[in-house]
Amino acid sequence: MLPVIIGIVVVVVIASAIAGIYNNMVTKRNRIDNAWQNIDTQLQRRNDLIPNLVETVKGYAKHEQDTLAAVVNARNVAVSATTPEAKMEADNVLTGALRQLFAVAEAYPDLKANTNFTQLQSTLEDTENKVSYARQSYNDCVLSYNNAIQTFPAVIFAGIFQFKERQGFEAAEAPARHQPSSSSEPLTHPQPFCINRPVECILRRGGFLCREGPPQGAVHFVSIQHARQLRAPR
Repeated sequence: MLPVIIGIVVVVVIASAIAGIYNNMVTKRNRIDNAWQNIDTQLQRRNDLIPNLVETVKGYAKHEQDTLAAVVNARNVAVSATTPEAKMEADNVLTGALRQLFAVAEAYPDLKANTNFTQLQSTLEDTENKVSYARQSYNDCVLSYNNAIQTFPAVIFAGIFQFKERQGFEAAEAPARHQPSSSSEPLTHPQPFCINRPVECILRRGGFLCREGPPQGAVHFVSIQHARQLRAPR
C-alpha cells in the first residue's frame, strides 16, 4: 500500500511541476501577444496619418514623385501585412521612406511653414515615440519568454507543447526633423555620387540633400553610407 501512495505522490508532484512550467510559458507568450497589440495600435495610427501627409507634401514638392511614391508603396505594404514579422519588416521600410521624405522637406521652406504639415510631422513623431516605448516592452517580453523556453527543464516541454522562439522587434532609425548641423555647407567635391550631371549638395545630419539641374529640380536625400558606396572606386 505504501509504495502505491508514494507512487501517487510522485506522479502528483511531477504533474504539478509540468503544469507550472506549462502555465508559465503560456503566461509569457500571452504577454508578448498583449505587448504586440500595443505596437500594432500605434502602427495603424501612423498608417492612417500618411495619406494626409502625402497629399500635403504634393502641394509643395511636385518634383518629389519618387520620394512620395516610396512612402505610398511602403505604407501599402505595411497595411497589407498580416503577421507580426511582416509588419516589423514593413515598418522598418516605411520608417526609412518617411525619414527621406522629411529630409527632402528641408528644401521647401513653404512646406515646412505649412501648419498641416508641421502638425502631421509632430503627430508622427509622437506616434513613433509611443511605438519605441511599446517596442521596448515587447522586446523585454520576448526575451523573458525565449529565456524561459530555452532553459532546463522547460526546454523539454517547450518542444512537446510547440512553444517556439519569438522574434524581437529590431527597429530602423526613426524619422525625425532634420535640422542643419553646425557644419552644414555645400560640398566642393565635383560630381558627387552616382549622378552624371551637375548637382548641388548640402550636408545634412545623416546624409546629403542633392538638387539636380535648375533651382526647381528634384531634391534627393542620399545617406552617408550610400554616398560612400557610390563614390567608391569601381
